[in-house]
Amino acid sequence: MSKRNKIIYWIATLWLCLGMVATGITQLMQMPSDGALSPPGVYGITQLGYPVYFLTIIGVWKILGVIAMLVPKFALLKEWTYAGFVFLLTGALYSHIATSHVLAELFPSALLLALTVLSWYFRPASRKVITANA
Repeated sequence: MSKRNKIIYWIATLWLCLGMVATGITQLMQMPSDGALSPPGVYGITQLGYPVYFLTIIGVWKILGVIAMLVPKFALLKEWTYAGFVFLLTGALYSHIATSHVLAELFPSALLLALTVLSWYFRPASRKVITANA
């Protein structure tokens, strides 16, 4: 793996993890938010049509996902984490689009999705699932 790819991987992964931890903690605390461009709190989740208890579920999974991303080894668990983040973030994007939110409200989910894809694409071999050719 080239030095450039390693740098891209770690920058994307650390930004992704920082974003997921920040929003995960906010969701676990079920902080009220004031509306447009605010953290993903109670107001945001109800505007999307979801029950407030989803904040706890999503927050816990985000924190666990970040732990899985940063702990060495467990390549298969990392693959599942990437998949989970993609499912979560594409669901968030679609929810915002389906409820006719402004383009600016799509940006956080789109940014985290882009960071997820970058992190996955540039991950080192030690973080990939290696299968034997049959």
